[in-house]
Amino acid sequence: MHKKFLITASFIGALAVMLGAFAAHQLKEIVAPDVLQVFETGVKYQVYHAMALLAAGMLYKEFPVKQLLWAGYLFITGIILFSGSLYLLCFIKHQQLPATWVGAFTPLGGLCFIAGWLMMATGIAKKTTAQ
Repeated sequence: MHKKFLITASFIGALAVMLGAFAAHQLKEIVAPDVLQVFETGVKYQVYHAMALLAAGMLYKEFPVKQLLWAGYLFITGIILFSGSLYLLCFIKHQQLPATWVGAFTPLGGLCFIAGWLMMATGIAKKTTAQ
């Protein structure tokens, strides 16, 4: 299972670099600065949590507990909900469409990130105390 997290994290990281480059070279030419900042926040958290997913994958080899699996799945879900909703929000704002419903997904993604970090901590602590 840890190998899937490592592969997924690698692709998520590569996608974050591509999206960051797109924002820096193309998006800044067509959207307002506040919209660009929202997009860049999505990219930033995508990178952070790609690294967290890599950590979960590597730690799972040493600490094969369910909490680390949950951490990885929560990080992936958080990236989709948090970063994905910010990317979608930028598109909707650029198109000048109503976007009130999109904002509901962002905090859910944030909660997934928090839960993922807590699961990682409890998984490591559980395995350490069991030894």
